[in-house]
Amino acid sequence: MTATHSSQTSPATDPAALHLPVIAWFEQHARDLPWRRPEAGAWGVMVSEFMLQQTPVNRVLPVYEQWLARWPRPADLAAEAPGEAVRAWGRLGYPRRALRLHGAAQAIAERHGGEVPRDHAQLLALPGIGEYTAAAVASFAYGQRHAVLDTNVRRVFARAATGVQYPPNATTAAERRLARALLPEEESTAARWAAASMELGALVCTARNEECGRCPIAARCAWRLAGKPAHDGPARRGQTYAGTDRQVRGRLLAVLREALTPVPQSALDAVWHDPVQRGRALDGLVSDGLVEPLDGGRYRLPAGRPADDA
Repeated sequence: MTATHSSQTSPATDPAALHLPVIAWFEQHARDLPWRRPEAGAWGVMVSEFMLQQTPVNRVLPVYEQWLARWPRPADLAAEAPGEAVRAWGRLGYPRRALRLHGAAQAIAERHGGEVPRDHAQLLALPGIGEYTAAAVASFAYGQRHAVLDTNVRRVFARAATGVQYPPNATTAAERRLARALLPEEESTAARWAAASMELGALVCTARNEECGRCPIAARCAWRLAGKPAHDGPARRGQTYAGTDRQVRGRLLAVLREALTPVPQSALDAVWHDPVQRGRALDGLVSDGLVEPLDGGRYRLPAGRPADDA
């Protein structure tokens, strides 16, 4: 019999019994990351959250440091053309995140005096920010009590509390209820718990080759106590990249990032052999606001203000 998802915690995983060992583990084993340092501030936390979406830490680190050196405040980024954000994004992938971050910086400069708001609702109202990012910034930057549910946290909770190997493909209402049930009552402890449970999923309770021998709550983990039953399906695999429209888009953007003046169509034609796929990818970049077409068949990174939902 396969395990089913449940919003209820296992008797083996009393919430209070999880907090202390996970937070104590985090105090000893947390990575020294620049966005966790006090000097990062709320803006540094926000930048990291945008960059870390679907991108590993080792790829984010150099771009993050260059970004904060160039734009240490939201107003600094807001003053630049959105195309500069796309250029600085480099090869992080999913470059619409750069436009969203630029839009958020403009809103912060215009609505909040250049300071990242503390209020969760105000964070959520910023362009390009969803429930996860708003909760993460409020928790990690301001020490507030919010359920922060990324893929790593969801996997830890699925295993430790509900006894299943993997969480559902998309976050469910049951997962949100569980996360709130597991949240410590004291605000600063809740913020530490959010960071600690995320780090546990990133370093120990990983999608594959989990290291239960290093886990501070292995003795209380419902999935381990049940004999680690297999999930109904395999762990999700990474998307294929080679030969896809994403790869073509990346090559087109690379040409535009390197150019300081508008690029002729011929320069873009040279990056990919299939004209149909190349045209489709270029049209998609234009539609997404990542590329701006000009007269004479030339293209450039966007110089105007991007749409809020670019």
